[in-house]
Amino acid sequence: MRLLTKDRSFYNSLISLAVPVSLQGLITFSVTMADNLMVSRLGDLAVSGVYMGSQLQTFLQLFSGGIGAAILILSAQYWGKEDRESIKKIIAIGLHFSLMLGVLLTIAGAFFPSFIISLFTSDAGVIATGAEYLRAVCASYIFFCLTQALISAMRSVEAARIGMTVSLISLVVNIALNYILIFGKLGLPAMGITGAALATVISRVVETAVMVWYAAFVDRRLCLRFKDLLKSSSTLRKDFIRYGVPLVAGEVVWSINMLSNSAILGHLPNPDAVVTASSIANTLNTLIYVTITGLATAVGIITGKTVGAGRTELMKEYSRTVQIMFLMLGLVNSVFILLIRGPFIGLYSNVSSEASAYARQFINVMAVTIIGSSYQMPCLYGLVKSGGDIAFVFRNDTIFVFLIVLPSAIIAALLGASAWVVFACLKCDQILKCFVAVVKINRYDWMKNLT
Repeated sequence: MRLLTKDRSFYNSLISLAVPVSLQGLITFSVTMADNLMVSRLGDLAVSGVYMGSQLQTFLQLFSGGIGAAILILSAQYWGKEDRESIKKIIAIGLHFSLMLGVLLTIAGAFFPSFIISLFTSDAGVIATGAEYLRAVCASYIFFCLTQALISAMRSVEAARIGMTVSLISLVVNIALNYILIFGKLGLPAMGITGAALATVISRVVETAVMVWYAAFVDRRLCLRFKDLLKSSSTLRKDFIRYGVPLVAGEVVWSINMLSNSAILGHLPNPDAVVTASSIANTLNTLIYVTITGLATAVGIITGKTVGAGRTELMKEYSRTVQIMFLMLGLVNSVFILLIRGPFIGLYSNVSSEASAYARQFINVMAVTIIGSSYQMPCLYGLVKSGGDIAFVFRNDTIFVFLIVLPSAIIAALLGASAWVVFACLKCDQILKCFVAVVKINRYDWMKNLT
């Protein structure tokens, strides 16, 4: 029994798929990072307001991520069978659901911004600035949903580079407009956090235009046309709902977890500094996570294609390789976080000393939990979920979020524990899930053909 596969095509596919996906994530991270750094020049209140105003976007990303995952997992297995017509219908079904999501959240953000922000913090200043940001940025939601669904579709047929290209274009547009609109350059008035929101909206519109153009006129794997997006199939719609509901539900559970994280931290003593520190720490976490996500997505595409083609023994060999690779990656990530902790916090020169101190404590916690994240996330999502056992991952996440993570954090907060202890409770599942993952994966009962 080989611990590491000698199949060179596995490593070639992993690299060719993971690099553009990781770079796309890194570029997207750079957009967020640029927003945070520019907004940080306006002070703690502006950083906290934008962070809280972005919580609905976090929900949108996770929910649309569930739809995108359904497109990716189902389409990848049909790609293994070379059934392009079924893939087109799956993409159309996913786009319909994604559009409905974008419309609903746009309405919520436009008409109830203050109420939404008040769910996460009681600080009147943060509510006011967060609502100002949310009211403007929600116009980007529909465009974001369309773009992400099309990127997932392209990834499923191993066309991953377009996502990276789209994100790079978005980065350039967003940073340029941030500079102009936030600080009032080229004769325009300084718009502060509203300018940051408008820059995001315009960059999302550009993303969508480029992605639609690529899918319609450049791609030769699927050759999508507008009429293809109107197609459907009762059988495939049932499959999409059957396998998509646990995926979307899992993302909803995770979004509830993320939103609850913000609400719990936002109600701790000294909320401005704690929320700002959480924003800084989570931005660094995202920097590391983009690499993990890129590799996990690549593993998922390879898994779906291999299982869809019925090559289960080869998939077992791949799964052992994946486990060893990602455990080693976790150790490397932990050391990297500790090395860049100080310089990274130093980038936020205008935040308070209290926020910087909290950020250092939170990042210390992340240096431990990232080891677990690097192993369990690619294994549970790249192998188990993409291999077909979607419901297991949903049940696992639900149990951890509602029975361990949130209860422990709430109890710690009520007992007056330090902010870093509460933060550690919110991240503890990243380590605990590893014990579940190692047992589940090595039983090999997760390989299921969904086509």
